[in-house]
Amino acid sequence: MTEPRQGGPGWASLVPGVYLPSLVFEIGIGAMVPVLAVSAGALGADLATAAVVTAMLPIGRILADLPAGAIAARVGDRAAMIGASAVAVVGMAMLALAPNLILLATGVLLLGATEAVYALARQSYLTEAVPQLMRARALSTLGGVHRIGLFIGPFAGAAIAHLTGSTPAIYWLGVVTSVVAALVVGVATDPDTRRRDRGERPTGLAQVARTHRSLFATLGVAVLLVGAMRGARMTVVPLWAEHLGLEATTTSLVFGIAGGIDMLLFYPAGKVMDLRGRLWVAVPSMLIMGVAMVLLPLTSTVAAVTAVAMLLGFGNGIGSGVIMTLGADTAPPAERAQFLGVWRLFADSGNASGPLVVSLGAALGSIGLGIATMGLVGGLAALALIRWVPRWSPPRKRAPS
Repeated sequence: MTEPRQGGPGWASLVPGVYLPSLVFEIGIGAMVPVLAVSAGALGADLATAAVVTAMLPIGRILADLPAGAIAARVGDRAAMIGASAVAVVGMAMLALAPNLILLATGVLLLGATEAVYALARQSYLTEAVPQLMRARALSTLGGVHRIGLFIGPFAGAAIAHLTGSTPAIYWLGVVTSVVAALVVGVATDPDTRRRDRGERPTGLAQVARTHRSLFATLGVAVLLVGAMRGARMTVVPLWAEHLGLEATTTSLVFGIAGGIDMLLFYPAGKVMDLRGRLWVAVPSMLIMGVAMVLLPLTSTVAAVTAVAMLLGFGNGIGSGVIMTLGADTAPPAERAQFLGVWRLFADSGNASGPLVVSLGAALGSIGLGIATMGLVGGLAALALIRWVPRWSPPRKRAPS
């Protein structure tokens, strides 16, 4: 790992240029996600087609991960975020006005791509700007802000839909949040002028991937497994609740409780990583989530499902920011954005593959088998992290809280 860099911005200075635009942007995404299937159905899609439309969001993230790294390296983090906001405005407007499923799916794909650019730009900046002894807290807070935005979004969207009586109004809310996020970034100080001032040509993605291929083939696999667990977490509780025949309102309540626990843990998780090391949260996170995955198919009551969902949320919450932090720890300064683009490709590919494992179990006739299989993936992820995460020496002098 690189040596700690002294100085850097204080927490207050990170709010306008990092956390606030990320929060506002994710509120729009969070408002949009729950109604995608409804919009697809209104345009004539069956359940399978509606699922494909919804899947365009993670697919868009995966397709944009590598270009996002190249774009951020060439134009800077600030310009990349403003550009992503402009594309998000177009994507949200397409959803609001889409006359057919093709345009609807294209809009969702664009929004997935903008999420990738936003996430990479903020991660790249925090990696550069924040002292290493506070890095995990800064990145965990970024992950927490992302989750808070996704949590607020559905409620904001529901309020807008109730007031207007229109589902497309939710997408217009997304247009507004995208514009506001761009304005906030626009008035923030540009943190990435040095490379462009020197006129240096960024290193190509292919060269970065070749140079660090051994790291991606080891720690990258661990990150992919962690991403798979996180992706599966978003689907297993609703799927098992549907299998048990629980009402939609009950499922939403259970999911919301688990999400609330998840959101509360991001700062403590970052502080433990900064003071004790990355493995202190990464490994317990995967083990706890793995146990929860094994326990979920054994539940048959609302109380039991809620308890396991809370355990799943706790496991995910204590691992908040760990993927971003490990990427920041291992990214070479000279080609940080490109490296993180490849890094996020592994994480997002895992995020998309986790639900597919659960779906495969359902296709084979046992949703419980698919969920329990993810428990094994959690164990493999923990072993991979133990084997390949660089060892961290706790600082002798505590960083400021």
